Amino acid sequence: MKTSRVSFAAALAAGSVLVLSGSAFAHVSVQPGEATKGGYATINFKVPNERDNASTTQLEVNFPVDQPLTSVMPQDIPGWTVKVETSDLDKPLTVHGKQITKAVTKVTWSGGKIESGKFQQFPLSVGKLPENADQMVIKAIQTYDNGEVVRWIEEAKEGAAEPQNPAPVLKLTAAKADDHHDGGHKKADEAKNTDKDATAGHDEAASEHASDTTARALGITGIVIGLGGVAFGVASRRRSA
Repeated sequence: MKTSRVSFAAALAAGSVLVLSGSAFAHVSVQPGEATKGGYATINFKVPNERDNASTTQLEVNFPVDQPLTSVMPQDIPGWTVKVETSDLDKPLTVHGKQITKAVTKVTWSGGKIESGKFQQFPLSVGKLPENADQMVIKAIQTYDNGEVVRWIEEAKEGAAEPQNPAPVLKLTAAKADDHHDGGHKKADEAKNTDKDATAGHDEAASEHASDTTARALGITGIVIGLGGVAFGVASRRRSA
């Protein structure tokens, strides 16, 4: 009896974990979850189909207007059509010496299908990322072929539980100041190692050449001595005769 109760409790706990895990990981997310401030990055919106009786047929992502992106380039996905929309900026930006008056605010994929139990990734190359922010909240809208629309637009609050329909969040991290410094040292060390290897190879080749020359000289000397011995033997025989 006790064994049955323990088994039932274990099964119930395992089932609860599976249900909670499914709900925790079934939302639309952005991957990787972080990128460098002020830089460019390739990100993917991972969209799982969490319905058993419907397929996902459209994804819409909305970038924050107060964190404008001047460059958003989608990658072709077979079976899907992508539309990139821009909006006028309240304040023009200067990027690479050019004045920019518009920024991408919405990207929509449609025409394809994500079936039940499957997921799809939607890649974008984006930039220039904000320099004065720690994250970008990118609101997403998922549409199913049965007409259902799920809005992944809720922002998480610090210290509060995760919302039911959280918006994808791209964390922004500062660039490492010692990247170039370390890279320079690594290149210098690699160059030194290359020079050492080249010197060692040269010395080894020279040593092998010297050894080969010595071996040849000894071989020739041996042949000469051998021929001299043969000649001496023949002369001795003739004298004896």
